[in-house]
Amino acid sequence: MSNYRIPVQMLGQSGCKLSFPSATIYLDPYLSNSVQVLDAPDLERLIPIPIEPGKVTDADFIFITHEHLDHCDPHTLPLIAAASPRAKFIGPATVLKKLQNWDIAEDRLVLAQTDWLPIAKDIKIKATPAAHLDIEYDENGNWTTIGYLIDYAGEKIYLAGDTCVKQEIIDALKAEAPIHTAFLPVNEHNFYKNRRGIVGNMSVRESFLFAQEIGVQQVVAVHWDMFAINSVHPDEIRLIHQVTKAPFALLIQPTHIILGGLTASIVIRTLNEAKFLDQLLTEIAAQKTHGLSHEVVLVDSGSTDDTLKIAEKHGCRILHIKRENFSFGRSLNMGCEAAVGDFLVITSGHCVPTDEHWLQKLCQPLIDGITEYTYGRQYAGPESKFSEERIFAKYFPAESKIPQEGFYCNNANSALLKSSWAKYRFDEELTGLEDMELAQRLVKDGGKLAYVADAGVFHHHAETWPQVRRRFEREAIALQKIMPQVHVNLWDTFRYILSSVRRDRWYARADGVKVSVAEIFRYRWNQYIGAFKGNQSHKRMSQLEKERYFYPD
Repeated sequence: MSNYRIPVQMLGQSGCKLSFPSATIYLDPYLSNSVQVLDAPDLERLIPIPIEPGKVTDADFIFITHEHLDHCDPHTLPLIAAASPRAKFIGPATVLKKLQNWDIAEDRLVLAQTDWLPIAKDIKIKATPAAHLDIEYDENGNWTTIGYLIDYAGEKIYLAGDTCVKQEIIDALKAEAPIHTAFLPVNEHNFYKNRRGIVGNMSVRESFLFAQEIGVQQVVAVHWDMFAINSVHPDEIRLIHQVTKAPFALLIQPTHIILGGLTASIVIRTLNEAKFLDQLLTEIAAQKTHGLSHEVVLVDSGSTDDTLKIAEKHGCRILHIKRENFSFGRSLNMGCEAAVGDFLVITSGHCVPTDEHWLQKLCQPLIDGITEYTYGRQYAGPESKFSEERIFAKYFPAESKIPQEGFYCNNANSALLKSSWAKYRFDEELTGLEDMELAQRLVKDGGKLAYVADAGVFHHHAETWPQVRRRFEREAIALQKIMPQVHVNLWDTFRYILSSVRRDRWYARADGVKVSVAEIFRYRWNQYIGAFKGNQSHKRMSQLEKERYFYPD
């Protein structure tokens, strides 16, 4: 199935701008700030009205849903008409009559139709009933308040404008199923708003139940920005979406919407990962998403256990890379090249998702257009050393950062736009940290990363002490290319060992964890001695040395 990426800009209260290839459509543009301007100066919007006097808009069509009750129309629509010289206004008859009275030319006015009306290449529209606060009719029996359905290349978008739930509206929209995306108001009616002359619409829960009943795949929440002291906060909307387990994706202030089918390609590098691979693939198969399909691409570098049998049982696509050709970046590039997905989800064969929403949550910032690269939380497995648990706690905290500052990320649990991977690709010569190196280039070019704490995995490590040392050594070698300004001397190394051992012992006592001082010391010793050796290494590795780093005993 094809998918289409449509840029979106949220405008003021319930308005939005949709930029299709063949036409730019505005819904209720810039409406309205008249309550603040004319009635209540203390009611300042969370999102400013972006109207700029004298600026020409790119509007081809301006959809108006109804005669607005806060008397903003004569103050804003003539300004918009002047700023949008090629735009045609579409709306119900009562609206068009007012526009004529405000000296907007008749040839720019188009009556909204209850049948499908083609307006541009691959775009047709249809009026649907709406209630503000009830469904009302003019003298000719036509709706005075409407919503809009847009059919773009077979995918439907519902623009509700101002509406409350009524059975007639539900029935009309269910008859047009399937509807992919709905722009719905979440700004409940209450006494205190009403006392200020502010008319509300649906509550968040009511809006979500409405979306569920008409069967949409994703909801864009609008109206929440109404006024700072009278508004539903975006965090409230997200929380209700989470606790109600709503069966659709939620977008708040998106920069674009994606229509059609989306696919995530889960790329897994393996070498003798039989111990946890079956559990990983079982959890992947159980993921619940909002229409996000997935495939699994496995890149194996010579497994001799049951890794390949397990992968075959789960229907993975299996690629092979020879031992002498292996590097972390090269194996990932091979898997990403073969992947068909819009998103490349990268995880290790010994990482297991913590819940059934991992995939959706990890990809959501990519779907929303907020970032190009995400990574999720990591928890230590039962085999992990206590000091490694502390490392996970430091680099993967409980609070998300969407987007984040800097270029730190980790490919044990990450997702990347395939288009971004194609532009940057992973460095095939690095001994590790290929994720951070790509992220560094992406951020330098203005790209964004996100840390998604809710998209967690259990990262199972059962390494020998030499394996711990070599892992940190090869990462330090890679870090020399990424951050050549970082230098570690022997005094730094011993200082880091002692301070980290002291901190680990404090956390162990505070958490009531029984762990020996000897274990803590051995882990931190191998970590920092490995990092010191890697930091001092500036030579090109031989094949024998690569074997030692990539395939440690």
